[in-house]
Amino acid sequence: MSTIRSRVRLYARILTMAVAVPLGLNACGYNTIQSYDEQAAQAKQNIDAQLQRRADLIPNLVSTVKGFAAQESEVLTAVTQARAGLVGALQKPGGSDPGELANANQQLTSSLGRLMVTVEAYPELKSNENFLRLQDELTGTENRIAVSRTDYNGAVRSYNEYIRKFPAVLTAKATGAKPRTYFEVTDAAARAAPTVDFTK
Repeated sequence: MSTIRSRVRLYARILTMAVAVPLGLNACGYNTIQSYDEQAAQAKQNIDAQLQRRADLIPNLVSTVKGFAAQESEVLTAVTQARAGLVGALQKPGGSDPGELANANQQLTSSLGRLMVTVEAYPELKSNENFLRLQDELTGTENRIAVSRTDYNGAVRSYNEYIRKFPAVLTAKATGAKPRTYFEVTDAAARAAPTVDFTK
């Protein structure tokens, strides 16, 4: 009789632990931290993909403009260098840093802004079908980057906010969960609007 009671108690303990452990993980926030972290990681990958798409379009745009405005080598070189900076930030060993990506992307945006001002001086280029198609693709990509940036920053805000709240903060400290970086321009010089000198 005592053997049966011992077995029943053992089974009851096992059943209690089988129910308590998952509930305990949820109560301490471990699973939620993992979910928020994965959402932020996925949103970051979406930004990387759109930035890579943008970088891939630049050589075609530069080639098209060069065919009509080869003398604008300073502007074309600036665009090419800014693109190289973005590709370098995307392909950094260990993964790309959102702040560095944001700065590199802003640098490319500034260079492209100067290029588009230069294009205004070439009416035949502005009406070129290849140029118009590339310009449309770039505009669409920039819109997707803006959406991806908003999604990523929202996911980062949810994650960062959650790991700072009690009791999740205890779990975050125990598991080494660190706040994520927002995708925002941190370089003050990159925030400045491009200057265009029409006297050259």
